[in-house]
Amino acid sequence: MKSVFFRYRLFSQAIKIMTINRKLSPIEQSMEILNRRVAANVVTISRVQGKLSQDIVRQALDLIQVRHPLLNSRIVGNLDNIGFEFGAEQLPLRIVHKKYLAQWQEVVLEELNQPIASNKYLARSVLIRFADENINYLLIILHHAISDGLSIVKLHSEILTYCQKLGSNQLDSDTFILSPLPSIQKLMPQSMQGKLGVIKGICFALRLLLKIILYQPKKLTFEQCVPFKLRTAGMIHRQLNREDTVKLVEICRNKNTTVQCALCAAMLIAVARKISNINKPNICLSCHSYVDLRKRFLPEVNRENLGILTSAITSFHTLDSKVSFWNLARDVKKQLAASLQSEDIFSSVLISKKIYDFLLLQPNNAPVSVAVTNIGRVTIPSDYGEFKLEEISFVPSQAVFGGTFSVAVATFQDTMLLNFTFSEPSVSRESAESLANDVMSYMLDACHETHL
Repeated sequence: MKSVFFRYRLFSQAIKIMTINRKLSPIEQSMEILNRRVAANVVTISRVQGKLSQDIVRQALDLIQVRHPLLNSRIVGNLDNIGFEFGAEQLPLRIVHKKYLAQWQEVVLEELNQPIASNKYLARSVLIRFADENINYLLIILHHAISDGLSIVKLHSEILTYCQKLGSNQLDSDTFILSPLPSIQKLMPQSMQGKLGVIKGICFALRLLLKIILYQPKKLTFEQCVPFKLRTAGMIHRQLNREDTVKLVEICRNKNTTVQCALCAAMLIAVARKISNINKPNICLSCHSYVDLRKRFLPEVNRENLGILTSAITSFHTLDSKVSFWNLARDVKKQLAASLQSEDIFSSVLISKKIYDFLLLQPNNAPVSVAVTNIGRVTIPSDYGEFKLEEISFVPSQAVFGGTFSVAVATFQDTMLLNFTFSEPSVSRESAESLANDVMSYMLDACHETHL
């Protein structure tokens, strides 16, 4: 079972000289701090038709570990001097047997709340088997310091491609090894390098703080306040069917907004009505929208390169009892467009560790009201020979910060898959279920232009 790994392990030693043993960037450090507190995982979830064997998945993982330098790395050192180091152990693979298909969610929750043993490896995998041997769920769990939504979906496709080749005995003799990426600071524009970048980061932080003081955005009330170590990540899975997903894309275009902004609007309205109950006027909320930086670097960074290459834009919105869904969505779009034209998307990454350090000092204060990470249309293939990819989605761990309602969204084969996340017991599962149902109701109303 381990033959491929050990055959290629010697070959992988050749990339040691080109693997960067470097210090973690500020955002990478933040993710490792969270990993040591509770967990900082990103889980990719795929439903695969076809008899995926343990042996084939094991060999595919071994090959993928050779191909990606960060999967051959681990994190070493104390938090004052922490970095990537070549020499990871073989990526673990766990086999789980379940009776019912819906039980895949139980396994995802286990993985979301189990920290990565980062001093040994930065990823692991789970193959979920059922009585119907023709259906499997494959989970890939990566440390958030080396992953974002776009790269992990691409990684999943690579793994299934290897499974296809191994199953049909068509594996190439050589494995193409990717060159390691430098630290994210070195990928940024020249205008964000050195002391100038630091100054811009400080100015960005001051502007953000001023907005928070000015707007004083509300967040979900903590139902229970417990230490970080007693918090767990919760997840609620929902889907928007193909017909409604296609309608939503079209109507967003007609309403001069985007699906991302419509999702933000639905999340904001759901939380506003949860907080106010009696529809009090003029409640201000904040919204985190995650942004892909890969296309904003020169040269552009390919999605096959692992890394956390995202930023976040915080927008502020005042809602009243008669809030218009589409006006709110357009307001989100306007604020996002303004931020995307500035260098704030780079500044927030440069000072990310200071922001996380500040947030960790306030355990019972939510960082934002809602957060939306949407990777849009997933363009990887669905056909891998004897294996067919039926669904794929992702979910980041949301355990540390209570009071924030989040969603991770991916659209595959014109079906939108939504994984809502929250921190228990800060937000109860009952409350999160109610919020998720409200969001889906607003999205369906948007598809059919009812009650909006």
